[in-house]
Amino acid sequence: MARFVARKSQYVRDLTPGTSVDETFLLAEANQAQSRNGPYWNLTFQDATGTVDGKIWSPKSQEYPALDPGAICRVQGFVENYRERTQLKVDNLLLIDAADVDLSDFLPASRVPPEELMEAIEDLVTQHMRHAPWKALCRKVLGDEDIRRRLLTAPGAKTVHHAYVGGLLEHTLQVARACMALCDVYPDLDRQVLLAGAIFHDLGKAWELSGGLANDYTDEGRLMGHILLGEEALEPFLHKCKGLDPGLKLHLKHLILSHHGEHEFGSPVRPKTPEAFVLHFADNMDAKLKIIDQAFDDTDKTGPQWSPYLRFLERNVFRAPATPDSGKKKNDKSENQCLLPLKA
Repeated sequence: MARFVARKSQYVRDLTPGTSVDETFLLAEANQAQSRNGPYWNLTFQDATGTVDGKIWSPKSQEYPALDPGAICRVQGFVENYRERTQLKVDNLLLIDAADVDLSDFLPASRVPPEELMEAIEDLVTQHMRHAPWKALCRKVLGDEDIRRRLLTAPGAKTVHHAYVGGLLEHTLQVARACMALCDVYPDLDRQVLLAGAIFHDLGKAWELSGGLANDYTDEGRLMGHILLGEEALEPFLHKCKGLDPGLKLHLKHLILSHHGEHEFGSPVRPKTPEAFVLHFADNMDAKLKIIDQAFDDTDKTGPQWSPYLRFLERNVFRAPATPDSGKKKNDKSENQCLLPLKA
C-alpha cells in the first residue's frame, strides 16, 4: 500500500504578521537562551521558499528538553513582526517522520537545475581552455563520479549566500563568468589559470557542508575549512596531470588558497598575483550581490526601497529607482547597436 505523503499549503514566503500558523517546516537551527522569565528556544524554520525565525518562550520551552536541527516538525503558533522581521511565536511543536512529507517542500534550490549549471561550467572550459593539460584537468575533476555527485547537490554556504541545493554551482558559474569578462577588460591576465581557479575555488564546500535537511558543517569542515579541503581534493588530480607545468600547478593552488583575500577572513595566504586579486574580488562581489538580492526576494519589486539590516554587510541597502530603458519600449533593433567587430 502506498504511503500518504502530506504536501505543504503554507510556505515561509506566505507568512504575514497577524496570522496564525499550523504547518510543517524543517527545523534548520535550534539553540537555547535565557531571559528574565526563564529559558527559551531560538529557532530557525525553513522550507523551499526561505527561512523564518521562531521562539518558544518559557514555560512552554521547558516541554522541549532537546531540539535537533534537521527535523521536520509541525508548528502551531502566530506570526509576529519583530524589529522589521517576520517571526513565529510557537505555541506547540510536534516532530514529524520525514517519510510522511515531500522533502522538496523543505529544501530551497537554485532556479536553474544543477545539471544545467554544470553544463554551463563545462561549456566555459570548452570555450576558453586552449592549453590541453588545463582542459584535461578540468574535465577529469568535473567528471569524477564522487565530485560530480557532490557538486550537483552542494549548497554554496550554510546560511549567508547561495545556501540551497545547486547554490555552489550557481556561485561557481557566476564567479567564472565574471572572471572571463574581466579578462576581456584586462587582456594581460592569464585567462586559463584564472578560469581553473574560479571553477575550483570553492570545491571544498562539497565536503565542508553536509547539505540535505540539516545543511550543517561536517567534522572536516569545522576542523579544516573549505579552502584546505578543496586544495586537498584537487591534489591527486594535479599529481596525475603530468603535462601541466609545475609553475601553473603552483599558481592554481595559490588562487584557491588566497581567494578569501585576507588572513582575518580565513585566507591562509593573501593574493600575490593579478589573477589572485581578480578571483578574490569576483568571489567577494558575487557573494555580496547575492546577499543583497536575497534581501529583496520577499519584497515589493516596484519602487525604491530599503532592505532590512544585513548583518554580514553591516548596513541596510537601498534599491534605487531604475533608469527607464527606452530601447525596450521602442523595440528598435538599429538603436544602440554595438558596431565593434566580433572576436573570432
